[in-house]
Amino acid sequence: MRDAWRCLLGLCLLVCSASSHSATNPFVGQQTPPDPCYDDTGAARRCIPEFINAAFGKEVMVSSVCGRPPSRSCSVVERGDDRPSVRTCQICDAADPRRAHPASYLTDLNSAHNLTCWQSENLNTSPYNVTLTLSLGKKFEITYVSLQFCSPRPESLAIYKSMDYGKTWMPYQFYSSQCRRMYNRPNKATITKQNEQEALCTDGHTDLYPLSGGLIAFSTLDGRPSGKDFDNSPVLQDWVTVTDIRVVFSRPQVPRELVLGAGSNGGGRDDDPMAVTSTLPTYFYAVGDFQVGGRCKCNGHASRCLKDKEGKLVCDCKHNTEGPECDRCKPFHYDRPWQRANAREANECLPCNCNLHARRCRFNMELYKLSGRKSGGVCMNCRHNTAGRHCHYCKEGFYRDMARPITHRRACKACDCHPVGLPAEPLPVAPCIKIPVVNPTAVVSSTEEPADCESYCKPVKGNLKINMKKYCKKDYAVQVNVLDMETVGDWAKFAVSVVSVYKSRGEPLKRGDNILWVHMKDLACKCPKIQMSKRFLVMGGSDGGMGPGAGPGVGPGGGATSPAAERVGLVADKNSLVIQWRDIWTRRLRKFQRKEKKGKCSKA
Repeated sequence: MRDAWRCLLGLCLLVCSASSHSATNPFVGQQTPPDPCYDDTGAARRCIPEFINAAFGKEVMVSSVCGRPPSRSCSVVERGDDRPSVRTCQICDAADPRRAHPASYLTDLNSAHNLTCWQSENLNTSPYNVTLTLSLGKKFEITYVSLQFCSPRPESLAIYKSMDYGKTWMPYQFYSSQCRRMYNRPNKATITKQNEQEALCTDGHTDLYPLSGGLIAFSTLDGRPSGKDFDNSPVLQDWVTVTDIRVVFSRPQVPRELVLGAGSNGGGRDDDPMAVTSTLPTYFYAVGDFQVGGRCKCNGHASRCLKDKEGKLVCDCKHNTEGPECDRCKPFHYDRPWQRANAREANECLPCNCNLHARRCRFNMELYKLSGRKSGGVCMNCRHNTAGRHCHYCKEGFYRDMARPITHRRACKACDCHPVGLPAEPLPVAPCIKIPVVNPTAVVSSTEEPADCESYCKPVKGNLKINMKKYCKKDYAVQVNVLDMETVGDWAKFAVSVVSVYKSRGEPLKRGDNILWVHMKDLACKCPKIQMSKRFLVMGGSDGGMGPGAGPGVGPGGGATSPAAERVGLVADKNSLVIQWRDIWTRRLRKFQRKEKKGKCSKA
């Protein structure tokens, strides 16, 4: 009572303070409350919904409820002040609201002035197992599950959780004085970082007193080693994630005085030592308050949950995220992978940089890693005659209008060349220039300009044939689609998509996004010659070019160059075979594969 008065007094002080503040500031009601997901400067920060009793007002499905038909039950009630307990009896009638004990009483407002209890059927004649199932309607990250009893606490009970709306269940916690016998678990086992998602069994609840009003409370993080570093523990983040809770009462607990002196069984249950005579009080399960404390799961990207048009509870997502739990990036915000927010970083999703020329983009993990985990977005279907990963240059047949920014719809102008290669009449403003894939003078030093390309590229220049002998000498043979290029020091870094893998010696190559490295001198001399948005057969490796996964650590002539050697990918040089793809080669390369498996390469 004293605590209740303190709470009431605190509430009054809070209300009075708010009223006083409103009185001194007439504009307080007109101010827009700050968004917790952003700081005063507008920078994103972690935000979380308020902590609530997620079970309040929710429907609980129960396997047993008294009153159908009306039944009489008796219990022992403590009177305190060292006075003996008394035996009381009552009628449970589901048809009479004054005598009913429905499941709705489990999650209604619970207070000293509103003591309502759900009650099961009498267990003298019904099964011991009684189940309570609560659906939260959404994923929550919960801290505790508590049950306030109106009857003696059960001798054995189990708590289960579901993360998929009741499709599958996993154990959360067990309570029993006989853990091994009831649940095949040791009593009070030790939790380590290796078994943090293991349900424990404990007998700490088995004290008979109080006979009614006892509490069982399960803390989801208590005793879990990574609880102090929750932000960095995906295991515990998964452990506390719940959509549904199920409580199974397996065995009632009967006070000793109800059994002593029972004499003959008198109509009790012959198969159970806990059976009592019909002249003694009956036993049942009764719960006055069922609570699940936690927060709506939004992964640090929302400060509240709302109901959508269908009445489902969803996060009010910020930081360019979306989904019921803000668990993915919004379209066009794929420049870095989705991540959960933490105390240090909001990890907001970032938009792709497409210079206003694309409406869609995708994420490329390899490019993201190579950028130092700064950018991994790749624009798709560049418009306005642009091309490249960021739609940042003009496609073939168009040239850049330098009078306009790259973001302008008309930043790229047509070359306006005559079909047979001669200037059209009247003469166009722009000359007929074939735009090179790479401008060697811009990226290659004066000492490496292509004056000596003829001798540098021999003997492979012009040799575009493929045969079994060449196939056997190479470490890898792949078909790639060239998507984009950027320069890194003395190297050209091509973003490619591996379409087919015909050979991969050493670390296996996979289809999908990859990187192809070519030194600028090789590229300037066009050995190899590579074009954007074209497919190529690339065969490289043992006779000079490095194999897959080697990384460009050594340049032509043996000199060390950037980028760093640990950067993985394919590498092509003047000794590699890089030729524009022809579909007729598919059968030939598959034939080479079969011969290699038969040991033909050792004879080639």
